Amino acid sequence: MGVSGVGKTTIGKMLANELQIPFFDADDFHPPANVEKMSQGIPLKDEDRFEWLKHLGAQIKTWQAKEGAVVACSALKEKYRMQLQELPSGRITWIFLHSAYEIIHKRITGREGHYFKEELLRSQYEALEFPSYGIHIEVDQSPEQILKQIMESLEKKAEIGLFGLGVMGRSLALNLASNGFKISVYNRHVDQIEVDVAKTFVAENPELDLLGFDHLESFIKSLERPRNILLMVNAGKTVDLVLESLSKYLEKGDLIIDGGNSHYKDTMRREKELQENGILYMGVGISGGEEGARNGPSIMPAGSKSSYNRVGAILEKIAAKDKNGDPCCAYLGPDGAGHFVKMLHNGIEYGEMQLIAETYHFLRFYKNSAPEEIAEIFKAWNREMGSYLLEITINILRKKENNELLLDYILDAAKQKGTGGWSTNAALELGVPLDTISAAVMARNISGMKTTRRQAAAKYNFMTAAPKDEEDLRKRLFEAYKSTAIINHATGFDLLAVASEEYNWNLDLSEIARIWTNGCIIRSKLMEDLVYKFKDHSEHLLLHEEIVQEISRYRNSLTSIVSEALSANIPLPVTSAAANYLLNFTSAQSSANMIQAQRDYFGAHTYERTDHPRGTFFHTTWTSEKEEDL
Repeated sequence: MGVSGVGKTTIGKMLANELQIPFFDADDFHPPANVEKMSQGIPLKDEDRFEWLKHLGAQIKTWQAKEGAVVACSALKEKYRMQLQELPSGRITWIFLHSAYEIIHKRITGREGHYFKEELLRSQYEALEFPSYGIHIEVDQSPEQILKQIMESLEKKAEIGLFGLGVMGRSLALNLASNGFKISVYNRHVDQIEVDVAKTFVAENPELDLLGFDHLESFIKSLERPRNILLMVNAGKTVDLVLESLSKYLEKGDLIIDGGNSHYKDTMRREKELQENGILYMGVGISGGEEGARNGPSIMPAGSKSSYNRVGAILEKIAAKDKNGDPCCAYLGPDGAGHFVKMLHNGIEYGEMQLIAETYHFLRFYKNSAPEEIAEIFKAWNREMGSYLLEITINILRKKENNELLLDYILDAAKQKGTGGWSTNAALELGVPLDTISAAVMARNISGMKTTRRQAAAKYNFMTAAPKDEEDLRKRLFEAYKSTAIINHATGFDLLAVASEEYNWNLDLSEIARIWTNGCIIRSKLMEDLVYKFKDHSEHLLLHEEIVQEISRYRNSLTSIVSEALSANIPLPVTSAAANYLLNFTSAQSSANMIQAQRDYFGAHTYERTDHPRGTFFHTTWTSEKEEDL
């Protein structure tokens, strides 16, 4: 790429010959009308280029499906390059040929038999936007020297570096390399603990284009400038320590991509700190676990748009695909938006996991259903729900060890990495009710009190009652399950909407739902439905007419199941939270007037009145001196 006269055709043909792949000149794909304009010295407009680039992009897709190709194309503006880069089939390595205007003007003046007029050269230089990526070559040297420089860059430098070869890091590295990206991987060396991790990983995958390092400086030098480095390390202080170790080697324009579960406020802080030295920083949420990372996760990137333009094609290539074949990856917004969205993904995940767990518990210990029977019930439900979490639960209920259910040997003390709690904290900060997710977090907390729970069980000795309404119990339970799942999603998306407004992120809820339809842990048919519901509805999800009708049908089942379970001494924390949220949400008159009266009584905090306009505040002296004496 580059302006006319830099030698794109000459160098392109030499490079194609060296790589033994075809060469094509993008000018040959201009429609006749464009050629006529250029021959008359009339600059092309964007609408002239659109169809040309679209046609050229289709050709590139065809060439990539075969052996590849070298293409000479001006591609002066970033938006032109991005139009060509937005391909579902592969990647483009950009080689930017450039030199001073005077040198190229002298070259082009002597050219014959070409329809390009020299008076257009100035307009091309004015339009040229230097790419912040790719291989940059100064053309004030011989074609042979240029070719040698290109080949050295192609042969030695990796397009992206991955720092941290834990479970997710390994899987993402394999995903990147399997998709044709040249990648360098780094893992620290600790004697007798972490020895030759990166080198062993590369040796185990000889068929992939991987370079392995346990020396940080060598890792950095192996990367194409400006560098793209994906961090896959534990959230928190570890990220800051890694950034500190990298800082001595980084240069202006290098990009750090934090792919871990960092807190969104840490991401906002780090981006500002690194900007002072010209280092770019992106917070990118990645969901899907080990399998998703290897075969295609849901990816939630945020940061500057220019940073996304630089690596977006890489992220989209390795992401899962939705039912239309589009990548489950989309630019979400600035600074901490990506990690906030990932945090809420995990919050909704907490709610869904607890909902399934307590529904299983209800069936197993109240209805006395056998695990195999519960698996069959969930299998029937999942024909409608299409839930990944229900799917894996069915497999768990069928897994045996020594002919006994493995689940019964797993300690009932749930662990957590913090994202569910962060979601609850964010909801408290932003004043958003998050009943089901918060209940799921607290359920994990109380599960950790195993010793205390055993002592309490012995002292209280609550007995489980026999099940009632056996005939329609399963139907009511499924309706309670479905309504709770909807409410859990509704509260999560409500928090996303409020955070978007608070932090000026301009989040697209429909697009977030779309990238959560595959690759991630909470993928389901419900999520696919939300893609369309959020397209034509910007209010709270529970106000969507179709949802109103559905929840109205299920309300009695939801409240009756909660009532029956609590009467039988069976805890349903998330289902109960959903019922309470729904009843509060649909109450035109709540109990909060009593709260306001109490606050004003003991703290003179004031209150608003129903018979005065909102925003007018009152204070009452609630007792007389005589009453206070009493």
